[in-house]
Amino acid sequence: MHEQITLTTPALLFSAISLILLAYTNRFLGYATLIRGLHEKFKTDPNELLKDQIANLRKRLYLTKNMQILGVTSLFLCVGTMFLIFVGQEAIAVWIFGTALLMMIASLGTSIYEIQISVKALNLHLSDMEHVDIKKKEE
Repeated sequence: MHEQITLTTPALLFSAISLILLAYTNRFLGYATLIRGLHEKFKTDPNELLKDQIANLRKRLYLTKNMQILGVTSLFLCVGTMFLIFVGQEAIAVWIFGTALLMMIASLGTSIYEIQISVKALNLHLSDMEHVDIKKKEE
């Protein structure tokens, strides 16, 4: 026997999902700015390092898009759950809400993977700076 689902159950996720989607959107906007800057650099001085950064950003942008789609789908299903509860279809609502939770889990999992890729990219930049001989640059 399972607990009764009420309108407040899916509504509790609204604020959490909204904040997560805001964070995803901010990440997306950051990538858009970075990509536009790289585009200008690449037009003036195309090199292998920029090419690698572009490939990395393409992958991260793809993951961010998927995170957003999964998050929005989760929110959509939460609203659908509320509608089903409202019209008295609790049994179906439980399954739809469960699917919404799975979509949010997938979105968060994708976010973790994207963060790992971002950290690797930043570590490459840090290691590149660590290996520069500063004394030679000053001369």
